[in-house]
Amino acid sequence: MFTANKNAPVFAEGEVEIKASPEVIWKIMTDINKWPDWNPDVKQASMEGEIAEGMAFQWKAGPGKIISTVRSVEEGHLIAWTGRTLGIIHAIHVWKLEPRNGNTIVRTEESWEGIVTRIFRGKMEKMLEKAIQSGLHSLKNEAEKRKNLK
Repeated sequence: MFTANKNAPVFAEGEVEIKASPEVIWKIMTDINKWPDWNPDVKQASMEGEIAEGMAFQWKAGPGKIISTVRSVEEGHLIAWTGRTLGIIHAIHVWKLEPRNGNTIVRTEESWEGIVTRIFRGKMEKMLEKAIQSGLHSLKNEAEKRKNLK
């Protein structure tokens, strides 16, 4: 299974229970072009085609444009990608969905590597932890809102 590097200079993880099915959450997460509609941390996102291993997409969050490549897809359960930003930070991001009692547990983990991450480790880890929590919160809000629209 594809995982983030827990030994990287910068690593963060988070978890949230969402009152929505994995199918609702999966649809939101894999519609990359619409990320800016529900996640205020994402300023732009674009991907041509369907989610599949090897597909590339671009997005903007934080200080720079990120170019990512989908590395693993298990429909409705797991999506993982690698990416790089500022040409020097290499990231691995993994999302896992687990149905539980009519809800879904969403777990995510991300690692950053590169010289900048070693130099500014503490500051960057706090920034990543904040982004992980913010992303989970935004996903929860959107999924529960869509579930209630049905």
